[in-house]
Amino acid sequence: MTQGFEIITVAQMREIDAKAAETGAPTRTLMENAGTAVAREIQARWTPRPTVVLCGPGANGGDGFVAARKLAEGGWPVRVGFLGNRAALKGDAADASSAWMGWVDPADVALLEPGVLVVDALFGAGLSRPLDGVAADLAAAARAHDVVAIDLPSGAHGDGAAPEGPVFAADVTVTFVRKKWAHVLEPTRALCGEVVVADIGVPDAALAHVADAPVENGPHLWRLPWPDATAHKHARGHAMVVSGGAGHTGAARLAARAALRIGAGLVTLISPATAVRDNANQITAIMLEPARDTQEVRAIAEKAASLVVGPAAGVTQRTRETVIELAGLKTPMVLDADALTVFAGESDAFFAAVHDACVATPHAGEFRRLFPDLADSEARKIERARAAAKRAGCVMLLKGPDTVIAAPDGRAAVNTTGSPFLATAGSGDVLAGLIAGLAAQGMAAFEAACAGAWLHGKLGEALGPGLIAEDLPEALPALLNDMAPVKLKRR
Repeated sequence: MTQGFEIITVAQMREIDAKAAETGAPTRTLMENAGTAVAREIQARWTPRPTVVLCGPGANGGDGFVAARKLAEGGWPVRVGFLGNRAALKGDAADASSAWMGWVDPADVALLEPGVLVVDALFGAGLSRPLDGVAADLAAAARAHDVVAIDLPSGAHGDGAAPEGPVFAADVTVTFVRKKWAHVLEPTRALCGEVVVADIGVPDAALAHVADAPVENGPHLWRLPWPDATAHKHARGHAMVVSGGAGHTGAARLAARAALRIGAGLVTLISPATAVRDNANQITAIMLEPARDTQEVRAIAEKAASLVVGPAAGVTQRTRETVIELAGLKTPMVLDADALTVFAGESDAFFAAVHDACVATPHAGEFRRLFPDLADSEARKIERARAAAKRAGCVMLLKGPDTVIAAPDGRAAVNTTGSPFLATAGSGDVLAGLIAGLAAQGMAAFEAACAGAWLHGKLGEALGPGLIAEDLPEALPALLNDMAPVKLKRR
């Protein structure tokens, strides 16, 4: 996994803190660095304004006292509200509190006057119970303000479980060392706003045990298959997409278009004979091959470097047979939509067919049909995706605003690019095509799935309101040009 992008649990963070102390890193210095980082991020986003720092009774509160002092030194009007008995503070938090020379008020909603910036330094990721009393009232009142959370919005579960009570909602969350599961998994991700990871000087030796953690998806994890000067279309791979029947062909064309745009040298749409006219009227650079039955589909697909099965294919016996036949070729294959649903109640048949070059791309409903026990478990999404990938023996891309990609060997990545406007018909078909187009060019299944998800999200961010699925492939050239090596950039 890529060092620096690991996503850790609360327990792992506690172990990091303990190991940092064992290696001689002064914990008071780490707290000073943490609070300084929070103040720096605030000053980078706002001009001096009335600010209320809400400090709790633990290390999170200590970070808050440091942040308050640094802001005040920078000329900001700062008030501190403390929750609990300040005299009971111990260790580093007590030292940080003593270094604050200003007045300390009891934490109370009366401090949250109109227009103040609120810094939530109450509990962070260390709280294991719902907010109540004054803390709950503060969380509700803070919804009317700009909020910066230290480590994690108080009331949110650090490992990403749904909050059980009131919770702060932040515009910016400043965390330390590494992101935690709550920063990338819903429903807590939405509460964090922009997440900034600050380096506070924890020694590398304290991080050795997180090497197998899931990682945040991004170009640090994979490399796009850029063509060189000698490239030709046959060298860039031949992707094939199986079309649905007459009247149900658009989804496959969207996938085919995406595969072509992402760089596959050739793309063929394998069409039922009844749908040939529908498809022929809508494609130009994409080739068309008619197939009367699954045996003809297989004969055509034997020439493919990658395959897509499922978009609007129909929940039919033909779709089921097509999946099994094409999986037997051991060609990289993306399985989406109907190619998954058709195995509802017959998961074992699906597991027996697929292989480690397959990428399954279920949304929550499709995942439930294949893995009802995992879907109903209390496991977090990362854990569910990992378990499903291991059980199926293929790469699992569990879709959503917090898409998780998992490989059978335990690797996992969480995708954090995207936009709510990607929730539109055909968006998932484009994603399937992107993955297949990358696989056709030689990317391994896990890396192709990660890259496809990241690019798909970036396209959604670039297009924004009003996007429809047809827009996504057409926006790829601009995105890819920005990412291309200098020698390949458009001039």
